[in-house]
Amino acid sequence: MTIIKSFPLIGVLILFLIAFIMPLIKKNSVVKFLSIASFSTCLVLFVVSLNYVIHNGSYFYKIGHFVAPYGIEFSIGIIECIMAVLFAFISLIISWYSCYSIEHDVNESKVPLYYLLINILVGSLLGIIFSNDMFNVYVFIEISNLASCGIVVVKDKKENIRAGIKYLILSCLGSGLVLMGIAFLYSMTGHLNMTFIHENLINSYMNYPQAIIITLGLFTVGIGVKSALFPLHTWLPDAHSNAPTSSSAMLSSLVLKAYIIFLIKVLYRVMGNEIISETPILFVLLALGSLGMIMGSVLAIFQKNLKRIIAYSSVAQIGYIYFAIGLGTELGFVIAIYHIIGHAITKSALFLCSGSIIEKTGIKEIANLKGVGKEMPYTLSLFLISSLSLVGIPLLPGFVSKWYLAIESIGVNKLYLIVIILVSSLLNAVYYLPISIHGFFNEEQSSSKLYKSKEKSVKELMPITILVIAMLYVGVNSEGIINLIKTTFV
Repeated sequence: MTIIKSFPLIGVLILFLIAFIMPLIKKNSVVKFLSIASFSTCLVLFVVSLNYVIHNGSYFYKIGHFVAPYGIEFSIGIIECIMAVLFAFISLIISWYSCYSIEHDVNESKVPLYYLLINILVGSLLGIIFSNDMFNVYVFIEISNLASCGIVVVKDKKENIRAGIKYLILSCLGSGLVLMGIAFLYSMTGHLNMTFIHENLINSYMNYPQAIIITLGLFTVGIGVKSALFPLHTWLPDAHSNAPTSSSAMLSSLVLKAYIIFLIKVLYRVMGNEIISETPILFVLLALGSLGMIMGSVLAIFQKNLKRIIAYSSVAQIGYIYFAIGLGTELGFVIAIYHIIGHAITKSALFLCSGSIIEKTGIKEIANLKGVGKEMPYTLSLFLISSLSLVGIPLLPGFVSKWYLAIESIGVNKLYLIVIILVSSLLNAVYYLPISIHGFFNEEQSSSKLYKSKEKSVKELMPITILVIAMLYVGVNSEGIINLIKTTFV
C-alpha cells in the first residue's frame, strides 16, 4: 500500500521526465506515442489513487528526507484525486486528437517542442493541485506560466506571438500578486506549509485583521487574472482563439481550473471558514462571478469568430464556478467542483469540434458556417450536444450545475441570484444555438454542398466522441459524482 501512496508523485515525475526526452527524438510519431503513453500511465495511477483514498481516506505524502513544515509534501484527498483523474483523462484525449491535427497548426520541426510543453504544463498543473506547500505551488505556477505561453506562441504567427506576450505579461502580474500573498502569510505565521499556516492563523488571525484582508485580496486578484475571472479576463480571448486547437482546449479546460483549485485551498485549507466568514471575500467572489456569468455571455454574443465565441463563453463559465464558491455553503463548494469537471470536458469537446471545422473548411466566421452541417454532420452534431450542456438542457452537466445553484440560492435566501442564473442561461442559448442552426438548416447554402465531403474520419472523430460520452456520463451520473465530492466533508 505504501507504493500506492507515491502514485501522485510518480505521475508528475513521469510527465516531466518524458517531456525532456522528447526533443532528443527525431520521429514525430514516436514523440506523439510517448505523450499518449505518459498520460495513459498517469490516468491509471490516478484512478488507483482515487480508489485508495475513497477506501482509506486522505493522506499526506512526504517528498524528500524532511518532514513538514520544513520538507515538501503532497496532500492527497478526494478532490485532489478527482482533479488528477480529470486532468489526465482530458490531457490524454486532447493529445490523442492532436496526433491527427497538430501539423495543421504547428511547423513539423516544432512538434517535439509542442509535446514537451504539453507534458510540462500538465505536470505543473498537477503539482499545483497536489502540493501542500505554498512556495512549491508558486514554483509550479511559474512553470505552468511559461508552458502555457509556449503552447500559444508555438504556432509562430504574428497574432499568436502578440497574444502570447499579452498572456505572459498579465500572467506574470498575477503570479507576482500570488507571491506577495504568500509573503504576507509567511510574515504572519513563519510557515509555508498550508496545514501549519492554518494552525497558526486560527490562533492569531485576530491580531492581523488588515493583513488577512490584504492577503485574500492579493490571492483573489492574482488567481483571478490567471483563471480569467471577469473583469480580469482580458488576455483570454486572444490567447484561446489564436492558439492551436489542442492548446485552446488545454488552456480552457485545465489551466484555468488548476488555479481555481489553488484559490479554494487558500480559502478553505489555509484560512478556513472561521476566518473567511469575518471578511467580505465570499461576497466579492459572488459579485464577480455573477458579473462574469452575464458579461462573458454578452461579450460572446458580439463575436463573429467561432473560437472567440467559445473563448468568451469560458469567461461566463468561470463565473459560475466563482458564483458557487461565493455562496459560501457546503453545496456551493461541491457544485463548484462539479462544474469544474463538467465544464472541463464540455469545453474540450467544443474547442476540438470548432478546430476540426476550421481545419477542414477554413471557415472561422460563424456567418460563413451555413451549410457546414451537411459537409460535417457528425462534427457539428457533437458540437451541438456539447453546447446544449452549457445552455442548460436537462440531464447534461451544465443543467445540473445551474439547478443546484438555483436551489442553493434559495437556501441562502438570495432569490435574486436565480434571475442571474436564468438570464445567463438565456444568453448562452443566444450565442450557441445559432451556430448549429446556421450549419444544419440553411437550405440555400446546403444545396450546393456535398454530404460528408469534409467530415473527418472515424479515428479522428473518436477523441471528441469519447469526450461527449464522458460529458453525458457526468450529467446522468451527477448524483454519484456530487455524493463523492461531499465525502470531503465527512
